[in-house]
Amino acid sequence: MIGMFDLSGRTALVTGSRTGIGQAIAIGLAEAGAELVLHGHHDDLDETQAAVEAHGRSARRWIRDLSHVSGLADDINGLLDGTRVDILVNNAGIIRRSPAADLADEDWDAVMTTNLDAVFTITRAAGRRMLARRTGKIISIASLLSFQGGVNVTAYAASKHALVGLTRALANEWSGDGVQVNAIAPGYIATNNTAALRADPAREPQIRRRIPAGRWGTPADLVGAAVFLAAPASDYVCGHVLTVDGGWLGR
Repeated sequence: MIGMFDLSGRTALVTGSRTGIGQAIAIGLAEAGAELVLHGHHDDLDETQAAVEAHGRSARRWIRDLSHVSGLADDINGLLDGTRVDILVNNAGIIRRSPAADLADEDWDAVMTTNLDAVFTITRAAGRRMLARRTGKIISIASLLSFQGGVNVTAYAASKHALVGLTRALANEWSGDGVQVNAIAPGYIATNNTAALRADPAREPQIRRRIPAGRWGTPADLVGAAVFLAAPASDYVCGHVLTVDGGWLGR
């Protein structure tokens, strides 16, 4: 049974792996046996790389600003020319909080470019090679706001709804060729993206009371789901959005 979750001999690219969810998933995949390609906006991945290497796995770096897609196709193909990527985790994302009526065009564009356009560009490039090999795993990090509208996060909610649509559409096209495309929808997780909410004396207790598990999640709570979707155990799981939310959506 343990072999169903063994990632030995496989290489995973995790975007946004400097901190938070991406860092935890990268380390978890390494613990399960995978070699890593760590992506960051800046070359400050020392902590994640050290943790990956502590599990006896290699970690190379890919530094790329995903807030613009000009040249991104060439950049990701250059990486893939030299590295076989068996597992892709689309984790990198940003959020801009503002009432919709006041949301600046540049904030909308930044969120949609990073959270959706860059994801598609990277996924298309990696997916082409996986299709040629007839094997591969693609996992995108969605959100509770893939199902709900939220407040003052119009662009983020729109991008995460679209990400689920992209996941299902690609699964329809690629599952028959051995490439599983799925997503994880985290609940309220203690990361940099939720720092403003956790610091809000009114909103934070409202959120926590709504979570049946009674606490905010941690990045480590996402690792098991990621390993499952990256491993042979999920070979017949296609186009699924796995919610890890402490029970929020069931409330």
